[in-house]
Amino acid sequence: MTAKERLRNIVGGSAGNLVEWFDWYVYAAFTLYFAPSFFPEGDQTAQLLSSAAVFAVGFVMRPIGAWLFGIYADRRGRKAGLTLSVSLMCAGSLMIAAAPTYASAGLLSPAILVLARMIQGLSLGGEYGSSATYLSEMAGRERRGFWSSFQYVTLIAGQLVALALLLLLQALLPEAALERWGWRLAFAAGALLAVVVFVIRRRLSESPSFDANPVRVSSGTSLFRDHPREALLVMALTAGGTLAFYAYTTYMQKYLANTVGFDRPTASRIMTAALFVFMLLQPLAGLLSDRIGRKPVMIAFGIAGTLLTVPIFTALEATRDPWTAFALVMASLVIVTGYTSINAVVKAELFPSHIRALGVALPYAIANTMFGGTAEYVALWLKDAGHERWFYTYVAAMIGLSLVAYATMRETKLTSRIDDDRTA
Repeated sequence: MTAKERLRNIVGGSAGNLVEWFDWYVYAAFTLYFAPSFFPEGDQTAQLLSSAAVFAVGFVMRPIGAWLFGIYADRRGRKAGLTLSVSLMCAGSLMIAAAPTYASAGLLSPAILVLARMIQGLSLGGEYGSSATYLSEMAGRERRGFWSSFQYVTLIAGQLVALALLLLLQALLPEAALERWGWRLAFAAGALLAVVVFVIRRRLSESPSFDANPVRVSSGTSLFRDHPREALLVMALTAGGTLAFYAYTTYMQKYLANTVGFDRPTASRIMTAALFVFMLLQPLAGLLSDRIGRKPVMIAFGIAGTLLTVPIFTALEATRDPWTAFALVMASLVIVTGYTSINAVVKAELFPSHIRALGVALPYAIANTMFGGTAEYVALWLKDAGHERWFYTYVAAMIGLSLVAYATMRETKLTSRIDDDRTA
């Protein structure tokens, strides 16, 4: 494969990943506006708690999607897995865009929302493993950390585009219109973009690693029977990282509005600016890992996250200046960059080609569901119970536990199983 072909496939795969995550994050970005449409009238925290529960339901489906799509991508190809996942995401977005309100349909309304998020959860469960594997296999050995970091560049870009669309609609529509019908435009846009991505992904080249290995025996049984250490390691290194990511990004927008006291447009502007800088940091950290290794970068995240999470959230509580809030949010995002930028390539480097997509996807999805998917719900539940600061300690403690895994794992840059594919 020529350098031009390699770059074209990496860009194409990354663009699809962006749209997948845009569709997923539109839910989080617009929760403050659509929650009253799907749930009975009540105080804002109660409605957000219900919305967070549905958000968590989507995560419950991700291990199932990771299992099904991981096997599918290992047996039928990475390209096939990527194409199927975006089709399901399109269906889920269309369902939410057209769903009736609670006032007009009663319990049918939240039921449709739950079903749509379950479909999207299946899609995203498959997307992570397929895209992480595809980008890691497409990248050359010397720049694998750099190129694979674009999975989180596009993941963050998806969240950023969702927030940018929110800001645009906030500028164009009054808040009452956004709450009544404006939020539907975001989900409709996501469905339309997913159709475009479907066409793009149909034109991608298959991964050379997949083509070079004729073995097609991927299964959940073989994963945990033949690669138990690697599977458990993926879960361990994911737990603290995914919890920190969702606490610092998805929940942070609601935290700024619901706890710190900023109005919703100001909270959105703070997060949009911070996420843009965060996105730009990913390739730099990926490139650093190509120079010094994966372990030092992840250990830096573990140490800083364990020590500074509680002070950052506590300082935000007393903040009334948007610039100060931006600086504190940015500090948390710089810290978690040590995880987000390279976690995909680290996982891909642990497994042989015939089971790589499943090995990356399933253990990650299990840990992601347990800790990332419940982050908002746990935070809001503790706030509702009057113990919001316990959430800060919980995040710091989980990062500390993952730090143990970072410190004791081998350096995957030097022992990458992707390099074995050349002789497969």
